[in-house]
Amino acid sequence: MSYQAAAALQSAIFARLTGFAGLAGISVVDAMSPGAVAGSFVLIGPEVVVDQSDKTGAGAEHRVDVAVISDASGFLTAKAIAGAVSEALVDAPLALTTGSLVSISFTRAVARRLDDGAARRIDMTFRARVEL
Repeated sequence: MSYQAAAALQSAIFARLTGFAGLAGISVVDAMSPGAVAGSFVLIGPEVVVDQSDKTGAGAEHRVDVAVISDASGFLTAKAIAGAVSEALVDAPLALTTGSLVSISFTRAVARRLDDGAARRIDMTFRARVEL
């Protein structure tokens, strides 16, 4: 197993999301600013990596969390942004600087209220298979 493609995968996901027309005007970050949620944004979050090496070579499965956080009233805005994130990433032809992407797919999402209902958060998990 190798973790060496993790940074390349995150960079490729960031590039895909920031260049995707359906997310125009939505900030994409990998760290939250201290303080309250303001507006709507996409947060590239934690990941879990599992060895997927076999006799033919090294590989890994990256389970990457991407969150949509919004202070808009109700879940509609957050769900629309989450839908665009999913559209941008599922089966996307991401070019990695280390390793190569075999596939990327959606595995799950959890939507919840934050700050006593003042904000919404949708955490999505994507499965990316990388060969080295």
